[in-house]
Amino acid sequence: MLIECSNITKSFQGIPLLKDITFKIDDHDKVAIIGVNGAGKTTILKIIAGEENYDSGDLFCNKELTLGYLKQQHDLAMDKTVYDVGLDVFAPLITIENRLRQLENEMTTDHSERILNEYDRLTQSFHDKDGYSYPSKLTGVLKGLGFSEEEFNLKVSMLSGGQKTRLALAKMLLQEPKLLLLDEPTNHLDNSAINFLEGYLKNYPHAIITVSHDRYFIDQVSNKIVEVENGKSKSYKCKYNEYSILKKKQRAVDLKHYLNQQKEIKRIQESIDTLKSYNREKQVKRAESKEKQLAKIERIDKPENLPDTITINFKPKRESGFDVLKIENLAVKFDEILFKNIDIDIKKQERIALVGDNGVGKTTLFKTILDQLNAYQGKIKFGSKVDLAYYDQEHSTLAMDKTIFNEISDNFPKMTNTEIRNSLALFNFKGDDVFKEISLLSDGEKGRVVLTEILLKQANLLILDEPTNHLDIASKEVLEDALNQFEGTIFFISHDRYFINKVATRVIELTSTKAISYDGNYDTYLNHKSVAKPLKKENVDYLDMKQQNALYRKQQNKIKKIETNISILETKINTLTEQLHSEEVLNDYQKYNQINDEISELENQLNTLMEEWEALQ
Repeated sequence: MLIECSNITKSFQGIPLLKDITFKIDDHDKVAIIGVNGAGKTTILKIIAGEENYDSGDLFCNKELTLGYLKQQHDLAMDKTVYDVGLDVFAPLITIENRLRQLENEMTTDHSERILNEYDRLTQSFHDKDGYSYPSKLTGVLKGLGFSEEEFNLKVSMLSGGQKTRLALAKMLLQEPKLLLLDEPTNHLDNSAINFLEGYLKNYPHAIITVSHDRYFIDQVSNKIVEVENGKSKSYKCKYNEYSILKKKQRAVDLKHYLNQQKEIKRIQESIDTLKSYNREKQVKRAESKEKQLAKIERIDKPENLPDTITINFKPKRESGFDVLKIENLAVKFDEILFKNIDIDIKKQERIALVGDNGVGKTTLFKTILDQLNAYQGKIKFGSKVDLAYYDQEHSTLAMDKTIFNEISDNFPKMTNTEIRNSLALFNFKGDDVFKEISLLSDGEKGRVVLTEILLKQANLLILDEPTNHLDIASKEVLEDALNQFEGTIFFISHDRYFINKVATRVIELTSTKAISYDGNYDTYLNHKSVAKPLKKENVDYLDMKQQNALYRKQQNKIKKIETNISILETKINTLTEQLHSEEVLNDYQKYNQINDEISELENQLNTLMEEWEALQ
């Protein structure tokens, strides 16, 4: 065992933050500490690292424990280069290496047993400590965390805050302490660096404790969850996804116990108040007896961030046509072409994630779709009956001088006060919170207001640009549930891989020269990408691959043919429906019945095609 926390408590200015933190860490454990903002997760890391005192309880640390702590402030030497900071980790190995070179020079003239013995001993030590691989290990970690070889010679003083964090992380990984403490380690990392870090930590030979809001990262790296709620800890020996399922079930049980106890407390208190109101000695004594009974009840804490038992109808006002959005040969140009040859075809009820490298133009594509930017070439066409709602990262639609309540009530005047409060409560605006002025809100709170508005618009196409930015885990889960129940179409940009996994039915990767579509969620997309990498010919059964490709092309052609027929049928139905309501047909009973029968027949054909399309997809 490396560490054991037992009944740790901590207060700040007399206010308890940690009431009972109890868990242990064994060698090779990969632990994620999770909880709402302000729960005390970073404080726990500081206590373990010895940077924060605790009020009571016990903290046991193994005598052989070595510890590395990644925090927001770093003690890097400003006058050193990036490479030299990493090289400092291997100072003992470099000392041995320099002594070996020195001994080799001496051995050209001195063949004494003393020198030979020392050389043999140091060579064995250098080999045992894997000394020959340290230059490649150093280079690999620095490159993996996003430093180019040109940046190896930059001085620390010239680095940005994000680069300093990455360098501190690189140094700590290279030190390989028995316990890594990582506070939001994926901050300032791009996707490539995050993937590298996940792979590195999966194979890390010692223990890790991490605090992170990145649920996909937690799921990839950890095998144990320590949840901090109401100042107390609870351990789960599983990955995050399994914990999330268990927690939802546990929350329902905890809420039931809490509400039952609150009812009992209220009943006893009302009895006490009634007895005291008689103002007689016998009743007063009975009231005092009940007060003692009430005092003995061990109070159950209200579970944090419980999803409210509020059901709000986010169903679109009307259904769109089967074809929702079609983009053909789209290009966008500023000084130079940003992207070109973009073809995207979105159908009803698809939930599509748009991914791609930073700067490739994902937000630009959305703004071009919305006609906020002009296309250089190509076509953008919306299908019939498409009602659109857009979430932008800047929250530019909000009126800064309004309260949250007025923002909703002014935009949705038909909603009652109760309906407005219920809608806002879903995204954790409760009580007097609804009267906060929007200009005073954090980015996360503003995001939650805009998301409430987006869902209340009852559009059938949602275009969402990074909707989970600045949201805590509880708010992300509320949004995921709402989007998964939504009956319209969703096209969204997100860096949150867990969110993509939960919501997406298709992933489109945007590059500068094309848009590549992958059926499935983020994990499926990654699998497709890894399969798409070049393979050695001898590892591939060529005939089997050829047959699979032929079947796939046949299936795709069939899908396209069905989609064309669906569009034709929808057009025919719309045309006949318009005829049906014309004055000429309304006055001709036979013609009215004939057209009505035709519409019914076409709708039956449409339903058959839709079922076939869904099966093929």
